[in-house]
Amino acid sequence: MNELNVVSDIHHAGNWLIRNQELLFGYIINLTSAIIILFAGMFVAKVISNGVNQILITRNIDATIAGFLSALMRYIIITFTLIASLGRIGVQTTSVIAILGAAGMAIGLALQGSLSNFAAGVLLVTLRPLRAGEYVNLGNVAGTVLNIHIFYTTLRTLDGKIVVVPNNKIISGNIINYSREPARRNEFSISVSYNTDIDLVIKVLRDVIENEDRVIKDRDIIIGLSELGPSSLNFVVRCWSSTDQLNAVYWDLMAKFKKALDENNINIPYPQLDVHLYKKNKN
Repeated sequence: MNELNVVSDIHHAGNWLIRNQELLFGYIINLTSAIIILFAGMFVAKVISNGVNQILITRNIDATIAGFLSALMRYIIITFTLIASLGRIGVQTTSVIAILGAAGMAIGLALQGSLSNFAAGVLLVTLRPLRAGEYVNLGNVAGTVLNIHIFYTTLRTLDGKIVVVPNNKIISGNIINYSREPARRNEFSISVSYNTDIDLVIKVLRDVIENEDRVIKDRDIIIGLSELGPSSLNFVVRCWSSTDQLNAVYWDLMAKFKKALDENNINIPYPQLDVHLYKKNKN
């Protein structure tokens, strides 16, 4: 009896296969096509990801940013490949896309601060308004750039403090870069007494500038009387030197200005207060 049932089941299965062979053949083709699309998409994603990574590194983009962007490109291609594969086997891709969109929106809202920092980090690395080793002022903090990461930038201040600044704070404010230009200008304010010969002061100051080898002579050198102060004649001196020697040149020239003025008996005034006493007559 059992043998008859088995034979009957096989007979019904064979008849079903014969009646639905076109449908079954179509399913097999669709499944095979979906597998081929999946593997082809993963291969293309890998090739494009590696290509993007190489292009970014060739253009001196930070390796961390290049790796992240290439991985992001790879996952985007794989996601679309999966959707295409599911559509090939009959899955409604509209609902899948809707679910992915909702999930992406939720993740974006939850990580909007981090995404903002990441986008700012990409802009900083791409546009390069500051680089590692440069001295910059970011509004609330100034220091030497140590590292530019995806989400934050690290600075070291002149007194040795390490400051971590979120990238979106940097990109949304002013960036003053003191190191980018090879030459920068120093400005000095020199005060002398009112009874001093103006031409003599200008000559003394110019001689000091001309004898300083670190001053760039083919850039503008300005020496002139800038202000008639309450108790002094105020002169301004402007000259250019290389950026890496700017502070050393400033300090050395200030010392040389003082010595040259003393040698020429030119007095540097200091604040004075005259007090007049009046005797009151008693009637």
